[in-house]
Amino acid sequence: MKIALLSYSTKPRGGVVHTLALAEALAAAGQDVTVWTLGRGGDSGFFREVDPAVSTRIVPFLDGPEGETVGERILRSIATLRDAFDPTPYDIVHAQDCISANAAGRCVRTVHHLDQFTTPELAACHERALVEPYAHLCVSQSVAADLAVGWGIKAEVIPNGVAYERFATTAAAARVRWRNRLGRYVLSVGGIEPRKGSLDLLEAYALLRSDHPDVRLVIAGGETLFDYRDYRARWETRAAELGVDPIVLGQVAEEELPSLVAAADAFAFPSVKEGFGLAAMEALAAGVPLIVRDLPVLREVFEGAARFGATQQDLADELAQALTRQDPARQAVGRELAARHTWDTAAQRHLAFYRSLNWALPRGGQPQGGAVSRPGAGSP
Repeated sequence: MKIALLSYSTKPRGGVVHTLALAEALAAAGQDVTVWTLGRGGDSGFFREVDPAVSTRIVPFLDGPEGETVGERILRSIATLRDAFDPTPYDIVHAQDCISANAAGRCVRTVHHLDQFTTPELAACHERALVEPYAHLCVSQSVAADLAVGWGIKAEVIPNGVAYERFATTAAAARVRWRNRLGRYVLSVGGIEPRKGSLDLLEAYALLRSDHPDVRLVIAGGETLFDYRDYRARWETRAAELGVDPIVLGQVAEEELPSLVAAADAFAFPSVKEGFGLAAMEALAAGVPLIVRDLPVLREVFEGAARFGATQQDLADELAQALTRQDPARQAVGRELAARHTWDTAAQRHLAFYRSLNWALPRGGQPQGGAVSRPGAGSP
């Protein structure tokens, strides 16, 4: 089977991590897989090496004119990828986000999470990428249920995999280097942005510091298409008001990320919108105590393996519990949970789904005979 997986970026965002891992697992299962994406900022490759069994097509995406708005950049992203991508050689065209789904046209779509946007172009991109694909996947039942209620769309649920061995078997020396550099720390991966609940985490950390003054807050990651400078400025202003000084690492080299996670005293995941929580699952693989926002989707994925907090005070209290009380039973449950989520299993389930769409007639990502989802009215 010839499969095209489409993404919008080369950066280590959750959807891009998913796309590459799925592509490699599909290729290992004997499929002919090509990943298409945009190379922003001069990127000619992904944030990590990709198995040579997977073909990659990175479409150059030059910086826009000064003053380009988010909406204009969204439209230019769609047009650039659409102009470069030819679906006709492929049996399956599978888009992982709204930009690539708009560029691909008729396709399979994985809806990783649902969002609400105020930028008109982005809101329209999001809506089209839900209603126009002929088949849908979700990485959790919670998102699939929201898609059914809001749009009348039935989606197959295939959870993410996780690179378990990569996070479970980090070298002691590498972990010691991070501890020597950072001391004791709570880690959050995903950058500083509204969806990640960064301001709530900052407030929770300030509360935590009253009893744990030696613990640092460390933020890693953060490459994104969107402009969160105003939110980041508010976050920095609030940090100064609270008298706290978090460490912001930015994007961490791929080979260094597992030891950074494994050396943490706790992993904070206070997102207000999520579809699965891949970074949090990686923390469980590393045996790190996990504190997450109390959301239905995160209850679905992490019940029994994580601590949950609904408010800033809850998050602070659960972080304090994780820092002061060993919980080997919860740690064992977390490791077992992470180990069960393999990319091989995800790939086999994707192949079964593709085949259920009668993929062989014809090529170009437009099977005949597959069940076509019909959108309904409503909003998330």
